[in-house]
Amino acid sequence: MRVLIFGATGMVGQGVLRECLRDPDVECVQTIGRTPTGQFDPRLREIIHRDMTDYRSMEGSLTDFDVCFFCLGVSSVGMSEADYTKITYDITLAAAETLARLSPQMTFVFVSGAGTDSTEQGRSMWARVKGRTENALQRLPFRAVYLFRPGVIQPLHGIHSKTRLYRAIYALVGPLLTTLRVLLPNYVQTTATIGQAMLAVARDGAPTAIVEARDIEAIARAASRRASGMAAT
Repeated sequence: MRVLIFGATGMVGQGVLRECLRDPDVECVQTIGRTPTGQFDPRLREIIHRDMTDYRSMEGSLTDFDVCFFCLGVSSVGMSEADYTKITYDITLAAAETLARLSPQMTFVFVSGAGTDSTEQGRSMWARVKGRTENALQRLPFRAVYLFRPGVIQPLHGIHSKTRLYRAIYALVGPLLTTLRVLLPNYVQTTATIGQAMLAVARDGAPTAIVEARDIEAIARAASRRASGMAAT
């Protein structure tokens, strides 16, 4: 499997990249972002690209991939709807429309969030914008589009958020998240679980385009069982 990742330096993106590089079925990984990931692997190629709304200069590097994991995003805290839309909707669609034209055989996996508003009419600004983005992606002619809606995310394996506020929060509630994950596994996912589920969906598909938090957990568990069974044989 040939994998393309946008946003590999973010918290979810770091988790997805880690799982890709651990998966023997992944032939190569190409990341696109404004900063290096800091990871080194013979299967990894990094492209530093400053303007995430324009890919005309690099279209030759965006073909022949099986799946795109789009993990690029920001917190809506303190942002206007216009500014949040530029990052969440405009940047996502700029990349997705380019990829749909160049590689329509690709599967596109978008990291959204629990509570996203598919009607685009709700009171929550971030949920409306995410919903609008999801709806636009589903209209593109990819082989398949999957919309991941994780709940609370627990970073593992040294992964951390790029958002200062989130880093402070995780520093305070990290031990509590471990307990909550045991008690509420369908509401708290780890960066590893999300990455494993995204790879499984890229490989095998999913029953529905929208993959809620509980579905992420179930898919990751099933993938882990399959991997354990193959290792045992």
